[in-house]
Amino acid sequence: MNLSSIIKYHRDCNPTIASLTLVLLLLALLLPLTTHAQDFTPDTRLQPSPPLREFRGVWVATVYNIDWPSRPGLTAAQQQGEMIAILNRAAALHLNAVIFQVRPMADAFYKSRIEPWSHYLSGEMGKSPGYDPLAFAVYEAHRRGLELHAWFNPYRAKTGSKMSLHKKHVSRSQKSVIRKAGKGLWMDPSSDFTRERMITVVMDVVKRYDVDGIHIDDYFYPYPEAGGGAAFNDSANWNAYQKNGGQLKRADWRRDHVNRLVRELYASIKRAKPQVKFGVSPFGIWKPGYPSTVEGRLDAHGQLYADSRRWLHEGWLDYISPQLYWQTQGPQSFTSLYNWWQSENSKGRHLWPGIAISRIGRKGSGEGDGRSASEILTQINTTRNNRGSSPGTGHIFWNEKALRRNAGKIQQSLLQSSYSERALVPASPWLGNGKGMPQAVVTQARLNGDRISLKWYPEGKRASSVRWWVIQVLEGKHWRIASTLPSAATGIDVINAKNITAISIRPVDAAGGVGRAIALRK
Repeated sequence: MNLSSIIKYHRDCNPTIASLTLVLLLLALLLPLTTHAQDFTPDTRLQPSPPLREFRGVWVATVYNIDWPSRPGLTAAQQQGEMIAILNRAAALHLNAVIFQVRPMADAFYKSRIEPWSHYLSGEMGKSPGYDPLAFAVYEAHRRGLELHAWFNPYRAKTGSKMSLHKKHVSRSQKSVIRKAGKGLWMDPSSDFTRERMITVVMDVVKRYDVDGIHIDDYFYPYPEAGGGAAFNDSANWNAYQKNGGQLKRADWRRDHVNRLVRELYASIKRAKPQVKFGVSPFGIWKPGYPSTVEGRLDAHGQLYADSRRWLHEGWLDYISPQLYWQTQGPQSFTSLYNWWQSENSKGRHLWPGIAISRIGRKGSGEGDGRSASEILTQINTTRNNRGSSPGTGHIFWNEKALRRNAGKIQQSLLQSSYSERALVPASPWLGNGKGMPQAVVTQARLNGDRISLKWYPEGKRASSVRWWVIQVLEGKHWRIASTLPSAATGIDVINAKNITAISIRPVDAAGGVGRAIALRK
């Protein structure tokens, strides 16, 4: 029976049924013309290449409102909007980590029972901004596939800026440990209270927030021009040490206190959450003469009392980010310094140097020293060409504001060259190996137009071991990362998918170890 006879038959029997039948038949005929869905099917013979790895971070400084928030006193919605813009920019530029300063001066950018809310949030120390900035930043960073490292200053109690100090602030509640340092205030590093307070506040964050890392910077004893060096007033504790039979010289005694902080902080983090990374960003030159080809005016070892080489040798950190803010060649050569640090990396920890995109531009213009964006790309290539014993390459940009203002068109330069593809944070093998993670059970992998809809859930009972899901796609013969998603994700739409012939998903744990990939072919 043909179409016309079917319609005639139903019309003769029942006009209503005939009309309905005609509509259904027409829809059936038209549907193939308007729908082009195609399922991807599992292919166990298909082996995706390992994901591209590189740590790509940016410092987001809150002291002096350098990077965020733009000024004190913004509403919660305004602050959150600015943070979202920072995170969106980082994700769009294919970065994978944000180093967010949460304790610039014995204060807090999170809800704390120990230290007061920061002045840089509201303009009034101790005043709540109406939400928890750290919790907000962690959640929104993870949504975008970005790690969030909480950045603490261990010793600074107050900058030189004028502000009222809250009664809970250490400068008022523990006056005996406070020392003047230039126009600011410092917590005495030789005080047991100072060390214990720092460990307490860090561990409070480690236990209560889902951070990926803890980070401390280069401010140990104050810089000489800020009241540090030999003139720093720690005489009371030094005299007590000598009376009790102490044998160390004063400089060694000071370094020992800083060493104890770094060692105990690392141990405390690992006891609580072994997978949380600990990193330090010291001054870029360990001490003058190392290496011999580099001129060093500041002696971080002898004036800041920071024995950063020892921390690397001892393995008291998971990554070190010496601030190599100088040009590629010159008296303080980026290349020479990077290679020296790599030669000292006997434990095979991550070496992710700080790179100063803030210095792009002509001399006398802000921090500009005459370098171009192309020099930044050269420095990135330097780190890629000498991985040494590190398990993966990486770097951190100083600072977010320079990235935002697109100094020297650095954004375009990165996307067209060094960051043309997304990258996964390198694994930390000493923290885990990815074994025992559940694979993804794919429930849908469908191409519709230029969009792939992928849905899944974790197999088995070990879903908690998954930190991220990494999605890779095959175009031609090349596998690239399409997205990195938090463990709670169960679906994604991959756009611009017309040239994609295969897709895969695999779990990643907090140490960066990867599980089995499930690959599907068109």
